[in-house]
Amino acid sequence: MDPILRVNDLTGGYSPKRPVLHQLTFDVKAGEMVGLIGLNGAGKSTTIKHILGLMKPRTGEVKVDGVTLEAETERYRGAFAYVPESPVLFDELTVEEHLRLTGMAYKVSNNEDGAREEELLQQFQMMPKRKAFASHLSKGMKQKVMIMNALLADPPLYIIDEPFLGLDPLGIRSLLERLVEVKRKGAAILMSSHILSTVEAYCDRFIVMHHGKIVAQGTLDEVRQAAGMNMRSGTLEDAFYRLVTGGKA
Repeated sequence: MDPILRVNDLTGGYSPKRPVLHQLTFDVKAGEMVGLIGLNGAGKSTTIKHILGLMKPRTGEVKVDGVTLEAETERYRGAFAYVPESPVLFDELTVEEHLRLTGMAYKVSNNEDGAREEELLQQFQMMPKRKAFASHLSKGMKQKVMIMNALLADPPLYIIDEPFLGLDPLGIRSLLERLVEVKRKGAAILMSSHILSTVEAYCDRFIVMHHGKIVAQGTLDEVRQAAGMNMRSGTLEDAFYRLVTGGKA
């Protein structure tokens, strides 16, 4: 089975003369969660922008659900949902209206839309705010709306960038529970986060970026091996620090 997300030999960035990303190759398969980790400036956000189609590769290609953005734009864009680090909502729309707009955009049937909407509002403790305008929500509540929109869409691929910022403990738990559920149902998830303990606990594989390159990827044992550690001991955080500090503990 082909991966849901396939990044092949991707080089790119903001300037053709000075690429930020250098020959990135990785994939995310159906039914797995992959953690994208790195220091600030490592190239994680730039990588995500290329996947989203907001930036064009200098060389290489990105495929989602087996197609490139240029070949089948509608299919490509409809195959993923994105949760950004900073929520982006319409101030004049309510929480309910955001969910319904997402349902229309992803062509979710009215029956499915309604059932999922109620379930998500309950799970993320947003029932009392369903009629509230986005402009009246806290940052954490806005982030919950972004997450609910993504989950409502039920796409093959989720791209999630620092999802825990602003979330309360119940919100974090609800998100992680839903990610486990959608993964079990066959979705592919690419999640970028600095909370390495959570990434280690929930992700199946890891991609470690440093200075625009992938310095390690694979299971925890494979990342440990790349860091020159004993494959059977040490946390993801231990391996990460060794990889980005040149082997120093």
